[in-house]
Amino acid sequence: MPEWLASRMTLLGTAISESVIQHYGTSALLSRLSDPFWFQALGSVMGMDWHSSGITTSVMGALKRGLNPRAHELGIHICGGRGRHSRNTPAELRAVADRVGGIDGDALAETSRLTARIDNNAIDDGFQIYLHSFVVASNGEWAVVQQGMNAENRLARRYHWHSTAVRDFTSEPHTAIVGQHAGVIRNLVDQHAKPARDAMLAITREDPAATIALARRLQPGERTLTMPRRHDVRARDVDLTRLGAVLAVAHDRDLRGFADLLLVEKLGLRTLQSLALIAEVIHGTPTRFTDPARFSFAHGGKDGHPFPVPLKIYDESIDVLRRSLDAAKVGDVEKSAGMKRLDRFVRAIETSAAPAADFDAALARERAISPSIGGRTVQLSLFAR
Repeated sequence: MPEWLASRMTLLGTAISESVIQHYGTSALLSRLSDPFWFQALGSVMGMDWHSSGITTSVMGALKRGLNPRAHELGIHICGGRGRHSRNTPAELRAVADRVGGIDGDALAETSRLTARIDNNAIDDGFQIYLHSFVVASNGEWAVVQQGMNAENRLARRYHWHSTAVRDFTSEPHTAIVGQHAGVIRNLVDQHAKPARDAMLAITREDPAATIALARRLQPGERTLTMPRRHDVRARDVDLTRLGAVLAVAHDRDLRGFADLLLVEKLGLRTLQSLALIAEVIHGTPTRFTDPARFSFAHGGKDGHPFPVPLKIYDESIDVLRRSLDAAKVGDVEKSAGMKRLDRFVRAIETSAAPAADFDAALARERAISPSIGGRTVQLSLFAR
């Protein structure tokens, strides 16, 4: 991950998370992180490739860098990570418990190990866990985001957990599993798998020779988000009415003027477009994130899809959001409330006018203005002096 994007992802991801906590609390942030559609939209609005499994590593890394130094203030602690960092999760959780007090670090460490074992072993889908991020609030509520890789086809699969949704670790404990459909798998934590679990326990009490003889005579169904292998964003990947409402508010002179009043800031039309999508990530309900590719129209993607990351706009978006959060800390909630008003305004335009976006024209416009707003990709940065 290039530093020019990683540093901005940290700033924007932290500001979005802080905004969610400010308006809705830490439980709401954990709930959003455990929603794969919201998570993918968050990664898209942060400038990651909309379809990429790399969103998981990059987003969780950015949030850990940005939120942990302010954990005492925001009440959110992120432990674990990719590879060797995942193995540090139990120790990090115990350290959090020691600092915070009132939560059981050993119990959290055991939960961390259990979620990893379940997704590695109880779900026999050919994916080996290589990333394990455990997010815990100061009150002990938690969410887990972890990802596995299939060594044969190099596809990834992401697993989401939220403590409020776990009634039984052995029966439907996930909020969602994200990945391409790869046929029938053995999922021993599926709600319909209890007979199989009971049979496996019975087998452990049987004579091994009899069990093997029986096996030789034998012949060898969750909410999912599947992302394509292709890089480009296409019209069918987005809700054109929702995108049309965002573009209308940003580019129609009368609507843009009213949006500026709502935000208590006078902004350029392109910055307003990004802020409208950021506002939706902060304030939108779960049904708003069925087309996460749409959120790439905020800050593009590092591989140039749907267009290069507009660094000038990205920095302006961070500044506006940061100013609103800082103002709220000293009692001025008008700017912070402006993002919520903007989200409601865009949805009102969507409902009343249903302005379907001209996808090809919107994409052409973004690519045409890209050089003037600091458009950058990973490929371009390789040759930058």
